[in-house]
Amino acid sequence: MSTLYLRTSKNDISKYVILSGDPWRVELLKESLDKPKHIAFNREFNTYTGLYEGVPVTISSTGIGAPSAAIAMEELYECGMEVVVRMGTIMGFKDNMLGKVLIPIGSMRLESTSDTYVPKAYPAVSNAELVNCMNKGALLHNRDYINGLICTVDGYYSQMKESKLSKEINKDVLSLSEEIEKYNICGIDMETSLILVLGNLMNIKACSVTMTTVLKNLEESLEGNDRAKAENDLCKIVLDGIKIFHEEDINHE
Repeated sequence: MSTLYLRTSKNDISKYVILSGDPWRVELLKESLDKPKHIAFNREFNTYTGLYEGVPVTISSTGIGAPSAAIAMEELYECGMEVVVRMGTIMGFKDNMLGKVLIPIGSMRLESTSDTYVPKAYPAVSNAELVNCMNKGALLHNRDYINGLICTVDGYYSQMKESKLSKEINKDVLSLSEEIEKYNICGIDMETSLILVLGNLMNIKACSVTMTTVLKNLEESLEGNDRAKAENDLCKIVLDGIKIFHEEDINHE
């Protein structure tokens, strides 16, 4: 029997899962897999399972934000997911971050979906073993990486970037960035804290690997070939990180 939204079953899903917000980034990622099998594309959820250098890997999209990411996490967990990596882009807060890989050790929970599972005091933290493997993946591809804290929010045009509406209603969107920068927060996204909280509740290994493609309020961004290379490197880093984790896990058995 297939799950409600992703339309996946236990036979479809590897224990290793990569989640991307963008359904079309999944199409880019599956080009790196051997024998990718298209499981389903329903609503924002686009799912493939294939092999990366002999390691079974499932890739799926979540759409934007924590509510749909929670649906993906729940249904993939139901199908046997044991290791999950969010792979996506992030808005960086520091001037020298553009084009750098940010692999957070934890995230502030300013999204609200995780609040429906646990109190705010419950931390959103990454699995240390998985983070270390992703760090090694970044080094394989000559990308500088940062392990720090990020913040996850719900509202793109109300908390991350000024819009026509925010200006019309005098909504101070940038005040949030200024406030959380005081806490040495490296960047801001819309999914990570939810994925980390659910990963720990499910007793599975979870982390987030992000590429800094924009700086706060989109003051500076990667464009053209630089953006394309960054996206491609991001895919390779996560796939190689999973392979490294798989090999180290086997050696520990």
